[in-house]
Amino acid sequence: MAWSFNKEVVRKLLHLLSIFILFFYLLISHYFNHQIGLFFLSALLIIAITLEYLRIEVNRNVPIISILWKYIRRKKERDAMGSEVYFLLGSIIVLSVFDIRIAIVAILMTIFGDAVAAVIGYKFGKTPIKFIKGKAWEGVLAQFGIDVLVGLLIMPSMWWIVITMALVATSVETASSKIDDNILIPIFSGFAGHILLFL
Repeated sequence: MAWSFNKEVVRKLLHLLSIFILFFYLLISHYFNHQIGLFFLSALLIIAITLEYLRIEVNRNVPIISILWKYIRRKKERDAMGSEVYFLLGSIIVLSVFDIRIAIVAILMTIFGDAVAAVIGYKFGKTPIKFIKGKAWEGVLAQFGIDVLVGLLIMPSMWWIVITMALVATSVETASSKIDDNILIPIFSGFAGHILLFL
């Protein structure tokens, strides 16, 4: 039990490093332009897909990365694309389509909300949600709180948009079990926020 929790913590700590992907995109977009920033993300996506191809199709060990694969991959991911591919794909979509503020908030909710929900739900979850296997109210409430917090840091004057995005992000993460939430959360929460922004 303790080992499994430690494994989940390591997995989510690595997940939090995804913020550097957003940071470098913003840096490149600032000094060059939005298109080159998206090209950078696309290059990362191609690298991630290539590594996944080597892992899944060729069963090839990649130095250092293969050790991480074996440690942090969930059982359902062993023969499927890893979450990093879906995160990059979701990030590219929202940064291409939505207002930049909405896109940033949606990505941050994906990074921080998902991590907090998993760790808090796993460690402190004592109130399971009926009809949703493996989910606890403690994790859901923790995710919603973090989502609202990161949203208000970016858009403090648009609290109604932030709360709506947080509700959508939390609902999507809670309801999804087979489709990777790293693509669902940014797209659905970003879509909701973008609509409200232009109403």
